[in-house]
Amino acid sequence: MPTSTPAAVRTRVRIPLRFADGYSVTAEVVTFHGLVDGAEHIALVLGGRTGGTPLVRLHSECLTGDVFGSARCDCGPQLREAVARIDGAGGVLLYLRQEGRGIGLYNKLDAYALQDAGLDTYQANTALGLPEDARDYTPAVQMLAALGVAELDLLTNNPDKARQLRELGITVAETVPTGVHATPDNLRYLHAKAAHTHHTIALSDLAHVAG
Repeated sequence: MPTSTPAAVRTRVRIPLRFADGYSVTAEVVTFHGLVDGAEHIALVLGGRTGGTPLVRLHSECLTGDVFGSARCDCGPQLREAVARIDGAGGVLLYLRQEGRGIGLYNKLDAYALQDAGLDTYQANTALGLPEDARDYTPAVQMLAALGVAELDLLTNNPDKARQLRELGITVAETVPTGVHATPDNLRYLHAKAAHTHHTIALSDLAHVAG
């Protein structure tokens, strides 16, 4: 996805956030003009960072996990973890409108039906004629540039995020793994991410859930 003109900050507003477990925090929510894909991505600026390298997470929207608490993925717990860790360290959470690794909500639910028939999360996408992962992080880089972030510590288990950011000119000083949020319902999903796309998820951490 080619970058055209730089993005610019559109609005900044402080919003008190409260999660289902009672955790609360106030974030500065930032919107943007000029994002290359035209989507309504937002940034949550968290913590009182006065210096040092910011901690950043690129979090792809997951309606089922983030809003409804679906246990088929680990997205909701990762979002909750990321907000707390970034607030403690100081940094930014980019909330990217990339449902279903970029294939959209309806296609993701179609893929779930294929997973129920035995395919893994990546096989289901390709069976629908869709990319395994359609996400392009060019808009994320535009957002970071508009916020003045050129170097960061990246909170992720996904090596593709660090690779794309580096290729797009961001300095990733350190990759910081998230926790492993395993449930009986997402074990196949987590195993597929570790085995197929080399997410930094220790399969040994999943054994106690499987047992």
